[in-house]
Amino acid sequence: MRWMKAYLKRHCLGIFLYIIFALIVTVVFYLYHLSVEPVVYAMGLCIIIAIIVLVVDGWKYYKKAEKLERQLEAVKNGVEKLPQPEDEIEYLYQKLLENSKEERIQQVAKIMKEKAEITDYFTLWTHQIKTPIAAMRLLLQQEMIEFEQYYEQKKETESELFKIEQYVEMVLQYLRLNSNINDFVLREYELDSIICQAVRKYAPMFIRKKLILHYQPLQVKVVTDEKWLVFVLEQILSNAIKYTASGQVSIYIEGSCLVVEDTGIGILAEDLPRIFDKGYTGYNGRSDKKASGIGLYLVKKILNKLGHKILVESETGKGTKVKLLF
Repeated sequence: MRWMKAYLKRHCLGIFLYIIFALIVTVVFYLYHLSVEPVVYAMGLCIIIAIIVLVVDGWKYYKKAEKLERQLEAVKNGVEKLPQPEDEIEYLYQKLLENSKEERIQQVAKIMKEKAEITDYFTLWTHQIKTPIAAMRLLLQQEMIEFEQYYEQKKETESELFKIEQYVEMVLQYLRLNSNINDFVLREYELDSIICQAVRKYAPMFIRKKLILHYQPLQVKVVTDEKWLVFVLEQILSNAIKYTASGQVSIYIEGSCLVVEDTGIGILAEDLPRIFDKGYTGYNGRSDKKASGIGLYLVKKILNKLGHKILVESETGKGTKVKLLF
């Protein structure tokens, strides 16, 4: 009955005037002492005609409202087509909507163009910065051969260089993840080959911090995207190494989950619910002063796109356990 109330509200002025005019005619006939019977008869006919007109017009109003409600869903899919306007007011409203739609399309196109330009720039930047990084690494290797006495300093320099590579890779993956290009290719992979890629990259960090790695071949196959899952494991290993001063990092299977467990400083209970929020660093990140709060945000976003799940269990001072469910 919602449409009926709306229809009566829309035509309330006309109905009110009709009643007023009928009362005026009746009063005039009464004051001039004219016969009321013809008036009653005429009024009865008018009322019948008015009811018929209201019913027919109300039905048309209902069908039009129903059609417009269906258009609300069509708008979401971009296939909306407004009905023909019945008067000048409806025509002007439709022109207003069309102008708003065109303006919105132009604004979206402008935003997408600017986003594409930014993405192209940062993509170019990440590829350009890799060249001096590679050159620096070659120079360091040569200098290490020539000047053994600076070995410790060179190790520190290599460590910082490794961090630069990490940050560059993170920027590139962030841009790819937020672009409109579908870069995910799901296939069946040996989980060991993916783990080995991540471990091999962080092997120098394990050696430098004298951390023990417990890992035995898992002999497990998973359906995933190799490139993106390697990035996820690299981020998890990076955090494990960063926040573990001494002890070990273990990689193993627990039930249907891949587990990466460390014996580091752990995560505060109040920080756990927000560790995947963009830009959130928590107590450990604020202590580290260099945490960006982007790594775990990207991990969560990538795993959602891959259809995988992640669970983090941690206790302050006892370490952290990260579980990946494929």
